[in-house]
Amino acid sequence: MYKLTTIVGFIAGLVTTAANLPQVWKTYRNKSGEGLSFRMLLALAFGLGLWIVYGIMIKSLPLIATNAVVFLLILLLIGMKLKFDRAPAKD
Repeated sequence: MYKLTTIVGFIAGLVTTAANLPQVWKTYRNKSGEGLSFRMLLALAFGLGLWIVYGIMIKSLPLIATNAVVFLLILLLIGMKLKFDRAPAKD
């Protein structure tokens, strides 16, 4: 059976991962990343990457798994911001 600390880690990761889903859905639904700071998204992606590395170093599956999912969600937001917020090409 998992240790209590591992269970708490997964629950915390699940909650913080779920907190990002409404923003991803809203950005996709509105086809706009207006209001999202590109620099903040990049900084968050960098920080999440470091959390993943840290999780690997200390062999913490909750840190690795949940931060990897959030990292992918942030990459999705970055991609949507780049795609949806581009100015239309002038003919």
